[in-house]
Amino acid sequence: MVKNMLQSDFKRAFELGTKALDHWGQEAYNSCAPVDVLDFFCCAGGMSLGFASLKDYFKVIGGIDINPISLAAYQDNYHVPTLQADIATLGGDIETIQNTFDLSADHKHPLVIIGCAPCQGFSAHRKRHHNKPEDSRNTLIGEFAAIAVKFNPDYVVMENVPEILTGKYKHHYEEAKAIFESNGYRIVQRIYNAAGFGVPQARIRAIIVATKSDRFELPDELMSEKEYKTVRDAIGNLPPVIPGKADPKDGLHRCSAHKQSTIDVIASVPQDGGSRPEGVGPQCLDKVKGFYDVYGRLTWDKPSITITQYARNPASGRFSHPEQNRGLTIREAARLQSFPDGYQWHGSLGENFKQIGEAVPPLLSLAIASQIAVTIKKEKYGESI
Repeated sequence: MVKNMLQSDFKRAFELGTKALDHWGQEAYNSCAPVDVLDFFCCAGGMSLGFASLKDYFKVIGGIDINPISLAAYQDNYHVPTLQADIATLGGDIETIQNTFDLSADHKHPLVIIGCAPCQGFSAHRKRHHNKPEDSRNTLIGEFAAIAVKFNPDYVVMENVPEILTGKYKHHYEEAKAIFESNGYRIVQRIYNAAGFGVPQARIRAIIVATKSDRFELPDELMSEKEYKTVRDAIGNLPPVIPGKADPKDGLHRCSAHKQSTIDVIASVPQDGGSRPEGVGPQCLDKVKGFYDVYGRLTWDKPSITITQYARNPASGRFSHPEQNRGLTIREAARLQSFPDGYQWHGSLGENFKQIGEAVPPLLSLAIASQIAVTIKKEKYGESI
């Protein structure tokens, strides 16, 4: 009975957040909500956006990242303080964080800390490099956990590739888990396809939550495979564009200025999900089976493949438009990540794609935020959403 009530409240919160995302950017972000949210490794703010869309429940108080261009985008969207810092060297400098975000050690508001450490070191794409030295980014999750517990947050939310939970790099996750558990936290983890929450993209990710709540559980996906949003749903209404030239009405609807040889290769690929024919393009592509998707087209009526920072380059995977002879535009990549058109990006085309590709899809974040909001509302105030 209680679980059914929580599920109903969760769906209600998710619907509220989805409507807010649709109108993002129409007015400056401002919240006086009772639950503070601080985002480590914030990038341009995809994970924060899911929480910010529930502005009656969560107040985003700031973001921390090593990349100044990403932080500029974050500040432009949330109008809150940011801190440019390397988590690996920030260490015990808690005072700087407290002063930057006006966050006392004995904060009175419930606190959610987000920490989506860079996933490249854990990714399955690194399997071919298994004999190389371990990626230093893998240590960041332990560094983050050690910092996070010093603020005694009510929830700590982490997102990463599924490989973080298994195999060669599992000990880094176990290190963070041990830190949380030794400080009284319970760990809840689950692997999701972001498409299950309406993201028009097949994106498999691990969500890990450290909490002191005995009630909190991660939510079930809301959509079955037959209900997934598709590429057509996301970008089908956007007008055609010429490579290198922006849509006159939307400066972000522009792709790379491809070489003619790249355009010629894409033109040879069958429309709507086709793959590069053998013998077309660089000869080296026919020698390795792993390059099957290179220059391939997205399929209209399926979710896209995982959008990465390399999605601007058709030579990096199945990142060609279903019909037009070009790669994806910034606007298309952002929509496939479930970002609203009102979201702001900073920097060059490549930097925009980096911000988008490294982001947590806002709808996936919203699902986690909704469940946390429901749980806090019930536990602390005895109320439903």
